[in-house]
Amino acid sequence: MYQGKKTGNESPKTVFWSSMISGAAAGVVCDVVFFPMDTVKTRLQSQHGFQKSGGFKSLYKGLGPVVAGSAPIASLFFVTYEGFKVLVTPMVDVKYHSFVHMGAASCAEIISCLVKVPVEVLKQRRQALLANAHPVSLGVRTLYRGYGSTLLRDLPFGFLQMPLWEYLKLCWKRKKGRECTPFEGATAGALSVTVSAAVTTPLDVIKTRIMLAHQSQKRVKIISTMKEVYREKGLRGLFTGCTLRAVGFTIGGFVFFGIYEQSRYACATLIFPESSVIN
Repeated sequence: MYQGKKTGNESPKTVFWSSMISGAAAGVVCDVVFFPMDTVKTRLQSQHGFQKSGGFKSLYKGLGPVVAGSAPIASLFFVTYEGFKVLVTPMVDVKYHSFVHMGAASCAEIISCLVKVPVEVLKQRRQALLANAHPVSLGVRTLYRGYGSTLLRDLPFGFLQMPLWEYLKLCWKRKKGRECTPFEGATAGALSVTVSAAVTTPLDVIKTRIMLAHQSQKRVKIISTMKEVYREKGLRGLFTGCTLRAVGFTIGGFVFFGIYEQSRYACATLIFPESSVIN
């Protein structure tokens, strides 16, 4: 029978290091493997049009910032998420644990976005083949342009994704009478990501538009950008790239959570053997 880690029995030190290592591994692999799909989605959403933004050419354009940023972004997210759970879960009744997961996801998104937003700005400007895509010339203001819209997208995304992932794993655990295997955790992750990605597509479109706005535009407002997209293409415009986003996130979610779960298990059994495992 599969031996899974018994959640709640890991020391804070183990939670920190295993979350950091597992998050980094999952983040790097997924971002590199699925980068071309993300490039196509970005160009579809660009205000400059798909063909003018590069079409299907140079699909790995902008990979550099992603490779540099994916590990710290994912590590920050999961260290915060798992750490929040360790601190708060013991103080909350089990029937309210979904709210703990929501709070943990929200805190994790806010902190990880401090690294994610500059990386996303550089990545998407290069994906769309914009001339000015160097961090020094862009400046701090432009690098953090879209922080609000990214949070507007990622907070609801995490709010849906993480509690749903935890709930599906709990249902699986109750049905099987044991901890989830990495494969089962990956499947739960894929399902939770699919729902979250589809629902938050309009927010992703707005975030992309803001990040690709010309540097001379000092302030690009979320509401005005949404109105602009709707005026140009209607409701369909707000869901541009929805299918590609949902499909990509489903596959990516399976790989991401599979690697994360397997890495957590490896950390708990090989690197930190003091972590408890159960039959």
